[in-house]
Amino acid sequence: STDLTSTVGYDSIIQHLNDGRKNCKEFEDFLKERAIIEEKYGKELINLSKKKPCGQTELNTLKRSLDVFKQQIDNVGQGHIQLAQTLREEAKKMEDFREKQKLHRKKIELIMEAIHKNRNLQYKKTMEVKQMCCCFLPYGELGTLPLLHLPCLSCFWQLFLKLAQTKSALEDTDRSYQQSVTTMEKIRDEWQNEHIKACEFFETQECERINYFRNALWLHVNQLSLGCVQNDEKYEEIRKSLEMCSIEKDVDFFVNLRKTGSLAPAPVVYENYYNAQRNVTPARSPAPVPISRRGPLPTPTSAPGEPDYATVDGYSLV
Repeated sequence: STDLTSTVGYDSIIQHLNDGRKNCKEFEDFLKERAIIEEKYGKELINLSKKKPCGQTELNTLKRSLDVFKQQIDNVGQGHIQLAQTLREEAKKMEDFREKQKLHRKKIELIMEAIHKNRNLQYKKTMEVKQMCCCFLPYGELGTLPLLHLPCLSCFWQLFLKLAQTKSALEDTDRSYQQSVTTMEKIRDEWQNEHIKACEFFETQECERINYFRNALWLHVNQLSLGCVQNDEKYEEIRKSLEMCSIEKDVDFFVNLRKTGSLAPAPVVYENYYNAQRNVTPARSPAPVPISRRGPLPTPTSAPGEPDYATVDGYSLV
């Protein structure tokens, strides 16, 4: 500003820096809130995988797939809890960066406040001395008045004495005014140099803040992407386990586990206990016939609106 005592530009810079610090605090709070959500979600997933039954009476390959499924859901929950801890660490880093900038900037602000105060006081003093010189000016001009206007010699000497005193005071005031202006100029030059240094420091801080903020946001997005990739790897383990699941094997496993024999019961033969003549040669029971297996198992098909199935080793998977 052209006004020497104005701090409008400086105040605008300080306000912008404070707004930047506030923005960092908002992102820091965002990370903390996200960490709370991730931790809660992770704990809920772990509790779900451990406490909620999910096919607990299944057998063989499908049972192993379900075990893998629950274990990987537990791992996903652990991953979310770990992500929550990572987010808290990033929030702490942002807080440390913000407080460090505030501490460094405070030193410069104290210097600027002191030099602003000194500048304003000197400017006020200079203007007061200048005003005094302006007040003495009419008395200084009395020396140019014609002596004929004076009524008597006595009045002349009184006026001459007053004029001499006034000139002496005026000279002293003028010297004080010159010294004040000289001092004011030194202070103005010092303030201007310090102001430039402060602006350069603030600009450096702002560049560092924007760079740090941008990198922090970039890192946060990378962390979320990494979490998605890791979760997909866990879900891939479930898919691989399901690929090993075989309907034929599970059915055979159940049959072998619960089977009571490989022969069907013999037919019941009629025996006539009323007419003994008819029982001379009792009919022979036919030999048991092994039970033949039924046709091949049906292939699961997709219902209308459902995703298509992919067949792996004779087993249909989503």
